[in-house]
Amino acid sequence: MSKQRSPEVVVVTGSSGGVGRAIAHAFAKRGAHIGLLARGEQGLSEAVAEVKGFGGKAIAVPTDVADHEAVEAAAARVEEEFGPIDIWINDAMATVFARFVDTEPEEFKRATEVTYLGAVYGTMAALKRMVPRDHGTIVQVGSALAYRAIPLQAAYCGSKFAIRGFTDSIRTELLHDKSSVHITMVQLPGVNTTQFNWCRSKLPKHPMPVPPIYQPEIPAEAVYWAAHHRRRELWVGYSAVQAILGNKLAPSFADWYLAKTGFSGQQMQHRPVSPDRPDNLFEPVQNKAATHGIFDAQAKTTSPQLWAATHRPAMAGAAAAIATATVAATARLAR
Repeated sequence: MSKQRSPEVVVVTGSSGGVGRAIAHAFAKRGAHIGLLARGEQGLSEAVAEVKGFGGKAIAVPTDVADHEAVEAAAARVEEEFGPIDIWINDAMATVFARFVDTEPEEFKRATEVTYLGAVYGTMAALKRMVPRDHGTIVQVGSALAYRAIPLQAAYCGSKFAIRGFTDSIRTELLHDKSSVHITMVQLPGVNTTQFNWCRSKLPKHPMPVPPIYQPEIPAEAVYWAAHHRRRELWVGYSAVQAILGNKLAPSFADWYLAKTGFSGQQMQHRPVSPDRPDNLFEPVQNKAATHGIFDAQAKTTSPQLWAATHRPAMAGAAAAIATATVAATARLAR
């Protein structure tokens, strides 16, 4: 367990909606003081009220994470209000649902700047403060797509791969320096968030996460757990485990399978989408900010895999007990 002060001071980027907003809720329930960073002021305002309702404190700091100076100013603002930052969570993201050949250079650049450079700039701001104090934790909100890329999201997948790479590099530097600052990455499955309501899409049908779909509270609790345990990575959901391990074992088969299913699997087949719908790639879409997306009816509310991943001693004990019982039963039968 990492050292904790009471109350913890936490920064969450991308906290106006989706997983980021659910993460803010998870920390608020434990009484944290939270700096909420995102572009959409309406979503931030709603998130501040929700944090207070859950028992925490929050300030909204409207921030474009693709702007390093804005991120640095936001970090200073949070510390001015609440004191030294204990935990920094990089969750902000942007994506373009389209074939790569249909993606404009400025669209690809913007999605990369928000998703990848936003995490880089957040990590810079956090380490600038944490390293001199020799205290703090950075959590990168990743994805199974950081290991197994899929069609129609080249910029997003590339950014998640990049986050994993630069996080590994930073980890080795912190280890070299014998720093107590910890950096970790939480790899998510498909989640029922608002990104599918407001992402830029050039598909004929409404975009959707690859099933199975999980409610955002599940990754939010995973992020809270990762922020307080010195685990290198945490995988969330059996589908994420399947994607990561499956790609390691049979990447060519995964290529073939995703070429066959990845286009239809990311679109709601009976729900066309207007090509001129508003999206948040360059400007926030204020009236669509929320924690949950439109997939409540099919979203999972529990993850046995996550419970097992975060309760390894209990799992080891259970396995040992089963093994002992099996040996005893076999011995009795032999007699």
